[in-house]
Amino acid sequence: MQGCLGALDGTYIDVRVKAEDRARYRTRKGSIAVNVLGVCDRDMRFIYVLVGWEGSAADSRVLRDAITRPRP
Repeated sequence: MQGCLGALDGTYIDVRVKAEDRARYRTRKGSIAVNVLGVCDRDMRFIYVLVGWEGSAADSRVLRDAITRPRP
């Protein structure tokens, strides 16, 4: 894709959590998972990965965190 600098997308990774935490980690499809946001450059190399948001977190919330998070 000419002019494309990269792409980003999110996915879920299933996890095991304590029974009292399951509601926070339950995705809209019912699995228990954490959110993973990944950004790749035009050569399909990961240049940024954010892992750890609960499965119930909205994509916009995860993206906002990634954008506003301080860089090392």
